[in-house]
Amino acid sequence: MADDQDEDQKTEQPTQKRLDEAYKKGNVPFSREIGNFMIMLMIALTVSWFSADIMRNSAKMLAPFLASADTMPTDASGVGMLLGKLVFGSMGILAGPVVGVIAALLLASFAQNGFVLSSEPIMPQLSRISILGGIKRLFSMRSVVELVKSILKIGVVGYVCFLAVYPEMPHLRQLSNSSVEAMLLFLALLAKRMTIAAALIMFFIALFDLLYQRFQFTKSLRMTKQEVRDEYKQSEGDPVVKQRLRKLRMERARNRMMSNVPKADVVITNPTHFAVALQYDSKAMKAPLVLAKGKDLIALKIREIAGENNIPIVENPPLARALFDSTDIDKEIPAKHYEAVAKVISYVYQLKGRRV
Repeated sequence: MADDQDEDQKTEQPTQKRLDEAYKKGNVPFSREIGNFMIMLMIALTVSWFSADIMRNSAKMLAPFLASADTMPTDASGVGMLLGKLVFGSMGILAGPVVGVIAALLLASFAQNGFVLSSEPIMPQLSRISILGGIKRLFSMRSVVELVKSILKIGVVGYVCFLAVYPEMPHLRQLSNSSVEAMLLFLALLAKRMTIAAALIMFFIALFDLLYQRFQFTKSLRMTKQEVRDEYKQSEGDPVVKQRLRKLRMERARNRMMSNVPKADVVITNPTHFAVALQYDSKAMKAPLVLAKGKDLIALKIREIAGENNIPIVENPPLARALFDSTDIDKEIPAKHYEAVAKVISYVYQLKGRRV
């Protein structure tokens, strides 16, 4: 019951981290039907291309024995010799297709998930040798589904193969009067139709199974909302802690900014909403520097510090807002504000009896 409740709570799609961890463990979606289809495809191609030659060679090798069937040894050595000739005679033709089947299996595995190298799937686990665990796996829903799939697959493939060769059934009666070669070629035709039909239907079975396996794989890795939150905390950090650290950094930056206000030559205000503290040294600076800026409560604090340090406060709402929007702290003002700021600084210097 508890397992069912946990499954019901797993409503979130797996994160990329969860997928990467599964990949490293060798846990990837894999369809055996893709491999079965590739094998059947190679068999169908082999039968289509080589069955006629194999049957003709077999007919030639059988001809001498059939011609003297009454003198052919029927003991184990004689029959073994006959079969040996048939096998070795066809081995050269079948060597290529056998290699093709092996290559097809490797290609089917690589095409699904790429090159996966992990030792974890083959590591010994107590759960795998547990009798209770084995019984649970045997009667699990996944096992039932796989059993039903196998039965349906055998039935569907068998029925399709029967339909493929059914039109040729009436010709079986005529084989009694045919030569050995004709019989074997007819069997090759039936094998060709059956394997092509089986490969075609197994393609659709493999495609369906691939989609199903990927769905099951994603479903097995689904996460609860709490697991997603915990993973986010591990990878990105606790949002509460990050917010607290961000707040501390902002406070420290604000304190450093406020400590620079007494160095300013003038504070330009909105007059109440914005305040920008400027410093200018004609010998060391190309343009006035913004030491501090703020709005509302921070602007009020800047004005208070300026008043405590006898720093001139000049009301110029358009200029204060423009400097606040366009200039960062510890940066020189943009060239487009040179003229307006120069007038303000000239006015301040006149008050102090200094020259710009």
